[in-house]
Amino acid sequence: MALKARVLYDFHSENPGEISISENELVSLFSEEELEGWLEGKNSRGDVGLIPASYVEIIRDHITSNNNNNGFSSPKVGTPTHSTFSQRGPEAGSVGSGGGSFHTSQGSDDDWDDDWDDSSPATEAPRNLGTSPSSLYPVTTSLPARRSRSMQPQAKSSATVGRNLNRFSTFVKSGGEAFLLGEAAAFVKDGDRICVVMGKHGPEWQDDPYPFTCTIDDPTKQTKFKGMKSYMSYGLTPTHTKVQVNRRYKHFDWLYARLVERFPVISVPHLPEKQATGRFEEDFISKRRKGLIWWMNHMISHPVLARCDVFQHFLTCGADEKAWKQGKRKAERDELVGANFFLTISTPTVPPDLQEVESKIEGFKSFTKRMDENIVVVNTTINDFARKQMSGFKKEYHKVGQSFKLLSQAFELDQQAYSGGLNKAISYTGDTYEAIGDYFADQPRQDLDPISDLLDLYRGHLANFPDIIHVQKGALTKVKDCPTQEGELHDRCNIISCATLAEIQHFHRTRVRDFRAQMQHHIREQIGFFQKITSKLEDALQRYDSEQ
Repeated sequence: MALKARVLYDFHSENPGEISISENELVSLFSEEELEGWLEGKNSRGDVGLIPASYVEIIRDHITSNNNNNGFSSPKVGTPTHSTFSQRGPEAGSVGSGGGSFHTSQGSDDDWDDDWDDSSPATEAPRNLGTSPSSLYPVTTSLPARRSRSMQPQAKSSATVGRNLNRFSTFVKSGGEAFLLGEAAAFVKDGDRICVVMGKHGPEWQDDPYPFTCTIDDPTKQTKFKGMKSYMSYGLTPTHTKVQVNRRYKHFDWLYARLVERFPVISVPHLPEKQATGRFEEDFISKRRKGLIWWMNHMISHPVLARCDVFQHFLTCGADEKAWKQGKRKAERDELVGANFFLTISTPTVPPDLQEVESKIEGFKSFTKRMDENIVVVNTTINDFARKQMSGFKKEYHKVGQSFKLLSQAFELDQQAYSGGLNKAISYTGDTYEAIGDYFADQPRQDLDPISDLLDLYRGHLANFPDIIHVQKGALTKVKDCPTQEGELHDRCNIISCATLAEIQHFHRTRVRDFRAQMQHHIREQIGFFQKITSKLEDALQRYDSEQ
């Protein structure tokens, strides 16, 4: 049975998951158990969500009521505590960031159980994310301050920047709020600095002065534990070293988790999905390799991701186990994550106008929503068409071909010498139609599947951007609540805005590049496909002249 509680102070929700409550309102609580200073309940209007625990007092039963003033328990005003976020390794669960949540599976060939690594990040000491040593979350919530503002009707002090009470907010988890409030502190080396420059169309990432490419060979099946366990190994060869390194999917998995944590306002492309069964089937191996190639191409074309230390370590560290583990642990203990990440960003001298930034962000938000909706439509349409080609079209062309061959067999019963050529030509036409049916069945792999793979990759990018945009909008909201003379706050908001706009600009550039190239490939394949059909039909036509 739900507990009843009386509201002590007004609370106005500011974030998803919270509900507003008013002084003296009766609310229902689902449990007395607090989560980071919050209780889950339902207000008198039927809204369900999180309520600050110190804003309510629980109404006890009759016996308890006699022992407490007027039937109410003493107000429950607790001191807010820091939220502890344990750094997790690939085997430990999920890592939240600008790319949403990253989940690793257990019990597959990608488990961390070999000599490639013998340490778990989950067992290491917690790392400071750029805040006080007592907290891994970059923000502590001051509920009494929020409460006093609700009790007093005067306007909020112009010298105060309010904190976000929703500690599950992306703005908080990413470190955006802590950075904006000036709580980030870390030493940034020159090599770790990320430059945003003013381009023709606005802020953009500074180009990588040393671009490179990377090939991924067909994977080879490897075994360990005397053949008891098998896995696939991919050979990666970057052009700037020309030295091949071997990586398993779990190594990509680990790298992805590090990148998502390291870059809260950069869209790290999603990896191809894992699969618990059929991992060694030819079609799955081929599809995964193509997905990893797409992933790698997006990584190396990003000016920031391509040159970051952890990615370069992944690409260049060879078979030296000691060197690998040193680099791996260094990446897992990186201090330039969370709020400290934003310290690495250098922005143009002249900041963009805040209203213009807000307009661009809103426009991009609408664009991504429409793009995501249409990607679903296109993907569904081409997949349906591919299935028709592989089954329906093939079947129908085979039926036509077989009917022509039956007609040829019927004509052969007349045993007239002058009809032999015609009979052979009709039989060949039947073979031609069956061959065309096979062409249709094979063609989607050449021209439709690549488009579907590209759409899947971009759906991953689109899933990343709501969190990225939320970080920027959270910063902008804080700035709007503050006077213009607070220069440092505006400067820090400008850093977040410039980084977000630079990432949006990069997304558009790669989108235009990828979709132009893929559509050109599709049309060329279609032209070649129909030319092949035309050539086959022309060959059949000639049989009627040559068999006189």
